[in-house]
Amino acid sequence: MRKVGTAGVGRQASQIELPLEWDVSSDTASAAEAPHGDRPSGAAKPAEEGRPKRQKWYSLYDKVYAPKNLEEAWKRVRSNRGAPGWDRETIQAFEAHAEANLQRLHEELRTKRYRPQPARRKEIEKPDGGLRPLGIPCVRDRIAQQAVVQVLTPIYDPEFSDGSHGFRPQRGPQTAQRAVDLAIWEGGAWVVDADVTKFFDTVDHEMLLDRLSERIADGSVLKLIRLFLKCGVVMEWGEVQPTEIGTPQGGPLSPLLANIYLDPLDKTLDEQGFRMVRYADDFVLFTWTRERAEEALEVVREIFQRLKLHLHPEKTRVAAVEEGFDFLGYHYYRDAKGRLQKAVSRKKRQKFREKIRRLTKRRAGQKRRNPKRCTVHRLKRNQRVQKVVADINEYLRGWHAYYRHARTAGREAYFDRFDRFVRTRLRHLISGRFAQGRWKSILPNELFEEIGLTSLQALQQSWLEQLPSPPRRG
Repeated sequence: MRKVGTAGVGRQASQIELPLEWDVSSDTASAAEAPHGDRPSGAAKPAEEGRPKRQKWYSLYDKVYAPKNLEEAWKRVRSNRGAPGWDRETIQAFEAHAEANLQRLHEELRTKRYRPQPARRKEIEKPDGGLRPLGIPCVRDRIAQQAVVQVLTPIYDPEFSDGSHGFRPQRGPQTAQRAVDLAIWEGGAWVVDADVTKFFDTVDHEMLLDRLSERIADGSVLKLIRLFLKCGVVMEWGEVQPTEIGTPQGGPLSPLLANIYLDPLDKTLDEQGFRMVRYADDFVLFTWTRERAEEALEVVREIFQRLKLHLHPEKTRVAAVEEGFDFLGYHYYRDAKGRLQKAVSRKKRQKFREKIRRLTKRRAGQKRRNPKRCTVHRLKRNQRVQKVVADINEYLRGWHAYYRHARTAGREAYFDRFDRFVRTRLRHLISGRFAQGRWKSILPNELFEEIGLTSLQALQQSWLEQLPSPPRRG
């Protein structure tokens, strides 16, 4: 028998699946009866059409600390293989005593003695320069956050807008990209290319908690979320800084809270008939005229003012699709024949080159290799070369899995330019010098194929051959 939770406003009760039976081990899990993919993404529709009556949930906390829910949360955290928090406890260290650790976490949550530790601050480079701050919670705090996510997602996700694609069951970057393609194909000629300034660092806690309390009446759950928001961050020099605003990126709960916080934006734009595609804090709007696009931008500014958020003044713009725009790592534009093209964006191409350079660094004092020793047999036995090739292959396969949807006029050879850069860097590494000229014949393309180097162009060709053939006209 399936377990369901009941909640009511007055004496009216409703039933939806609670996370003890919800399959959180799969990204395709959803509490909605019909998959979101069956509906055109971003299509405007009346705000309340097809939605169940909004009701409050009064008893959820026991679902959070239920042993089965914590076990499922631990499986998800373990599969993500995240970095340790400030206590330096790794996934492997927690796993060595997983049963005892989960039991301890269960008791702390049940008796309300649980207190999250400050998140470890880590800054990563942004593609356009600057640093993006992350807050990495300890392993046990990530499990507790994931347990909350598993309880709240079946409640909130079915009510989110069709235009929202970030961190949702059955959704992701590829569904967002397909929604962009569809919006342009259906006539979207103008785009509002929006950029939010430090969204995750500026979310207002009280406004977010007020938003949560509209559906959640369980004070224990709201108090737990407040603890996560206020737990602070540990800087690199050991100082603990409070977090009075913002939901630091890095924990499982932050993406869901972001979607809840931005849901009023999505609903307002839907109600006013604007075609929006949003992934977390990155979104674009499509209209048929420039005047309508300017109107959409003003609506966004008004909503952001109420949400205490800010648009980047230099990176937010209204543009014709023909001028081109970037979204989720792709650059969209129309070619001279008016065909929609989708290429890897300049920032992501630069990031690709930087990654390959890091993987193919020459050692300090590396001796120049004798060309006669650059044979397939010797290179296959060279442990360093094989390790570099293996690392490059792993990166290229993951990179291609995301960017294989690039669509350009010269798509048959589009990825060859990336392959040429990789081979050039490997020639530099193997030869120990700036390998040009005759080194291209000493280390030809065929040699890299024989020593096991993955080719992006070959991966793309193989993927294209697996696609169904388009229907014939006539």
